[in-house]
Amino acid sequence: MAERHTFGGSLTSITCHAWNKDRTQIALSPNNNEIHIYKREGNDWKLTDVLNQHDLRVMGIDWGKNTNRIVTCAADRNAYVWTQGDDGKWKPTLVLLRINRAATCVSWSPLENKFAVGSGARLISVCYFESENDWWVSKHIKKPIRSTITCLDWHPNNCLLAAGSTDYKVRVFSAYVKDIEDQPQPTPWGSRMPLGNLMAEFKNTNAGGGWIHAVSFSADGNRVCWVGHDSAINIADATNGNNVVRLKTEFLPFLTCDWISINSLVVAGHTCVPLIYTFDGSKIAQGGKLDQSQKKTAGGISARQIFTSLDRNARTESSDTILESIHQNAITCVRHYDGDKTSCKKISTSGIDGQMIIWDLTSALNNKMQGLKL
Repeated sequence: MAERHTFGGSLTSITCHAWNKDRTQIALSPNNNEIHIYKREGNDWKLTDVLNQHDLRVMGIDWGKNTNRIVTCAADRNAYVWTQGDDGKWKPTLVLLRINRAATCVSWSPLENKFAVGSGARLISVCYFESENDWWVSKHIKKPIRSTITCLDWHPNNCLLAAGSTDYKVRVFSAYVKDIEDQPQPTPWGSRMPLGNLMAEFKNTNAGGGWIHAVSFSADGNRVCWVGHDSAINIADATNGNNVVRLKTEFLPFLTCDWISINSLVVAGHTCVPLIYTFDGSKIAQGGKLDQSQKKTAGGISARQIFTSLDRNARTESSDTILESIHQNAITCVRHYDGDKTSCKKISTSGIDGQMIIWDLTSALNNKMQGLKL
């Protein structure tokens, strides 16, 4: 079962979205320099605020569940932390990123005492609040990054950070900031954790490779999965000597991925359908697709006959542009809606078609879902 939501007739594309703690409000970017805040009222959505401090297209949004602060980054090389006042309006605080290229992605740490911003400046800004000067400052992770950072995800220990980039590599760094937190405990990724220390590096160059579009740590932090432009799903296990298990799929490239249980993950992208995969420690297996929409052929005419007719008569029909899936264009963002990486019951997806869909995973996982024939 899926809930389909749209946000006004002029909204044709959603770059990214994020939820507040109780999922009554959503922050999304309509593929421009603005962030729109909507509040749910039954089945409708009421626009409560428009955050328009950025000058260029917003690239990333994250909403702190405990602090109720929103962090955003954009192609204008800036990041803002938004705090809600007593009047309900959101007030921005500029973050000193110290970068000379676009900010591409942003993510709060699990404890929400810092956040990380990826950029085209070939570095990661780890940002935290300096109470003495009452501002947000950043420290940089640079080496051995040699290309644009496209995606980030935090380890559950609040100190390790996974990053994907356009040089076909996934790296795990230490993002420990001694000024604001205690020394972290050793993990399977390693024990030496000064800021910027490279804990692991994985190359996505087998069988063609491709840019890394999304990374995600598992709930226990011992595994990291990633997807790239090569339509493959990759999982590295720190408890198994950083061994990488790879599954090359038949689908169009994936743009996002996230864990929905200890051994299951959801991926989505240009295929326009969220797909479930499972991992047993040695192999990745297809679980199924969430979208079971079917496109029916009118009057019992086969698809081959329609195609032949179109080719012969050199004509087109409006139905040719309608996909079989609920999403009508690439899915760019997946978020947990009910649950977390340990056990997720519902997820939300948004995409270039301007839709936000809430998917119920419970029945799908219990029934092991239907086949993957799209």
